[in-house]
Amino acid sequence: MKNFALIGAAGYIAPKHMKAIKETGNQMVAAFDKFDSVGVMDSYFPKASFFSEFERFDRHLEKLKREGKGVDFVSVCSPNYLHDSHIRFGLRLGADVICEKPLVLNPWNMDGLELVEKETGSRVFNILQLRLHPAILALRQKVISEPANKIHDIDLTYISSRGNWYYTSWKGDESKSGGIATNIGIHFFDMLVWIFGKVKSNIVHLQTHDRASGYLELERARVRWFLSINQETLPESILAKGKTIYRSLALEGQEIEFSDGFVDLHTESYAGILMGKGFGLQEARSSVELVHDIRQQKGIGLIGDYHPFSKKPLADHPFL
Repeated sequence: MKNFALIGAAGYIAPKHMKAIKETGNQMVAAFDKFDSVGVMDSYFPKASFFSEFERFDRHLEKLKREGKGVDFVSVCSPNYLHDSHIRFGLRLGADVICEKPLVLNPWNMDGLELVEKETGSRVFNILQLRLHPAILALRQKVISEPANKIHDIDLTYISSRGNWYYTSWKGDESKSGGIATNIGIHFFDMLVWIFGKVKSNIVHLQTHDRASGYLELERARVRWFLSINQETLPESILAKGKTIYRSLALEGQEIEFSDGFVDLHTESYAGILMGKGFGLQEARSSVELVHDIRQQKGIGLIGDYHPFSKKPLADHPFL
């Protein structure tokens, strides 16, 4: 049984990590969040110590370490811009670190973390759960088995509706979240590069407060992509069903269904890490570099081969 500490216990994704720790037969001994709405801990680890001040959390973990009861892993579920700092904290504590996506916001942060890994001997692992999804694994195997010169045409669409709260939270601040492409799209970009190879060309058509779209040329694919948090960009058929999320990956016009099968992927990710099969810094690097490159670009408008959803009417920022 391994001992875990968790940073960001009040966040949306934290319960998936708590569930994964419990279902892999391990123990969460301490958690931190500056917000104290963490009653969800009762469902998993009611005896875990909780801290709303980082200094006291730090002191507690140091005390456990001196007593020979230190944590083996630190799970990082904090806001994106704090990942780098919290990963460093875990490594210097002598623990391995499991971090949510995006691992960091900037490629040079990866270089710094590699140095801290070497200094401490501890490891960083990223949750890249789409690499474990059965439909995605099957697609990758299909592509690998094809001739190397086979180039696919892909439309990727992901709309995950958010209310106005989004814009006043850290997620609406590009310097903290990385913007739309990073915050909701990085796991899809990781999946695409993992399956279809390195980026050869990266064009951004639109980049606003509520959507982003562009065109990627990969070694084995041409990809038109569209990401949005605006419910009004959902297809009429999805709106008619009262749904607020739409995922679509179309390969040569043929839909690849992967909406289901997400339930236990965090647990599978943890199981793999505990068996020495986790995704480390090098596996996470390509998607971090890609979304950083997207973030540096201004949309060129509807020129060239753009995603058809890019023509949907643009919305005003609710607070500008």
